[in-house]
Amino acid sequence: MYYRWGDKIMSEFAFFRFLSTNMLSAEEKQHKPEILELTEEVLQAHGIECDSKISKISEEKLKEILEEVRKLRKKKRKDSGKSDEIEKSEQDSTEESAISEASIQ
Repeated sequence: MYYRWGDKIMSEFAFFRFLSTNMLSAEEKQHKPEILELTEEVLQAHGIECDSKISKISEEKLKEILEEVRKLRKKKRKDSGKSDEIEKSEQDSTEESAISEASIQ
């Protein structure tokens, strides 16, 4: 189920927040439709139904949401035999996050 604001799904805004905080790996950026779909599932599970709630989520909570998205994605990929690609993507993302955090400090 997708919650709509005009013609955009709510996960679009969450995806933008992931991008703006450098949380997504290059591989995740390339698979935007899949990430949007899974993000929508996670947002729905958390009862987040509008942009205003997404905009107020702390960066820590946003990271938790993305981790849930990655777990769902990994599970779906594992079921279809593509989990190695996801594991490498997560490792790259973790390394990118560590580098970004180090350069901020």
